[in-house]
Formats: sequence, C-alpha cells, structure tokens
Amino acid sequence: MIKNIVFIADFFANEIAGGGELNNQELVNLLRLVGIKVIEIKCEFVTQEFLSEHKESGFIVSNFIALNEEKKTYLQKNCNYLIYEHDHKYLITRDPSIYPEYTASPDQIINFDFYKNAKGVICQSKMHASVVKKNLNLENIHSVGGNLWTSDVLETLRKFSEKEKQEKYSIWDSGNPIKNTTTARAYCKHNGFETDLVGFLPYKKFLDKITNNKYFVFFPKTLETLCRVVVECRMAGMTVITNKKIGALSEDWFKLKGPPLIDIMIKKRQEIPSLVIQLLDNK
Repeated sequence: MIKNIVFIADFFANEIAGGGELNNQELVNLLRLVGIKVIEIKCEFVTQEFLSEHKESGFIVSNFIALNEEKKTYLQKNCNYLIYEHDHKYLITRDPSIYPEYTASPDQIINFDFYKNAKGVICQSKMHASVVKKNLNLENIHSVGGNLWTSDVLETLRKFSEKEKQEKYSIWDSGNPIKNTTTARAYCKHNGFETDLVGFLPYKKFLDKITNNKYFVFFPKTLETLCRVVVECRMAGMTVITNKKIGALSEDWFKLKGPPLIDIMIKKRQEIPSLVIQLLDNK
C-alpha cells in the first residue's frame, strides 16, 4: 500500500469551511488513520523543486485553479496522481448547466490532458461523473456516490434527526448568488410558507438551526456535484424541495433519510479512502 501522499488544493478547511474543503480534510484524516503520511500544500506554494522532491509519492489534486500549467505538465509526465473533483475545472465556465444537456462544445474544454493522464478522476455522484464523461469522453472517471463527514458530525446529525420538527421551511441565506436564496424565498412567499432564513454560523450551529424544520428549500443556479447541505438535511430527517441540479438526486440512497442515510455515509468513510489508495497503488 502507498505510504506517502501529497494533497494539493487551492484552500484547506482551516481557511474556508466549504463543503469541498471539509470533505478533503476528512479524507486526509482517514488516510492518516491507516498509516499513510499525508503532506498538505496549497497550489500557490507548489514548486517544481517540491514536486521533484516528492515525485515518488502519490498525489491527490483537488481544486487547482492556482496550479499553473508548468506544474500540471510536470505532474502529468513524472508523477502518480489522481484528481479529486468537486466542480468542473475542465470547462472554461466551470458550469456545465449553461450548455444543452450539460455538454459543452470542444472550444469550451480546458485541462483535458491533465484529466486524461490522471490515475483516476473521482467524482461526487453518478450525475457528476456522467457530466464529466459527456464532456471529456474518458474512461478513468469514478463516482464515489457521497461525501465524507467526521464521525462526530454524523452522530450529531443522528441526534438532529430525532428532533421534533416545526411545520416550517428552512432557507439557506447564502451570500453566494449561485445558491439562489432569492428564488427560494420567492417560492415560499408565493406558496404562503412560513420560513426560517439560516445565514452564516459556525458549522454545527448552522446544522442545528437549519434542521429545526420539516422542510429545506434550495434552488441552486449551477449544477451541484453532490450538495452537502441537501444530504445533511436528508440525514437529519428533512424533506427537501429543490430542482434537478443536485447530484445527490442521482443516487439510489437519496430516497432514504435519517439514520438509514447516515449509515450509508458511515460506509463511505471506508469506501472512499479505499478507492483513493487503490487508484494510487495502480502504477
């Protein structure tokens, strides 16, 4: 089994508490638990000397906007790497939802060789993987069908699933326009639903507040590769009202909620690191 891994990303969870960063951090933790030494480095600090020094390691490349072409080319030619994909960095726009059937024209594709030469491209859901395949037509694309949460957060969501829910509608009051809070509010107003707006809070407090109600309303503008907040609400026993841009909808487990769904995500804590190790061991 591979002993050393370098994890490259634009940002880490100690800087941004985004879904991708939280997932990445737990992947690092789980790899370390099985005895793998993991070095985390931001894209902006990666040098060719660093890559050369660690080229016998396996590499996980996550979000890589700040990784320049020289470094990507070096990885392709000299290193054993996989891409842990959280969005769509093979597109100029990073948003497949603006193209017919999520399929861009060839002039919109970027980073093709970087994806092609990876040991694997790990996607977050069947829908996510399907869209990547449509655009790149590669055979090294894998879906893990879920995300990683800490055991503590999963047990917290188990407790939240037991809460008596109010007959109200939770809305994520996000400052990010692609999360489309405006449409969620308009939908609830049109239907006369009583709502709770949940804005920025520390992670567990956010989960606690947003799961107080029976319903979660969310209409993102762009394709969500999985959508952690939707899965979190389902794990907490909520009904989700959303559009078709949610990767989690493509998973068989999406019909589940509460403890049965939590149990699925507990299994992902073994399945996802195992796939990463398998791909990087396949030199």
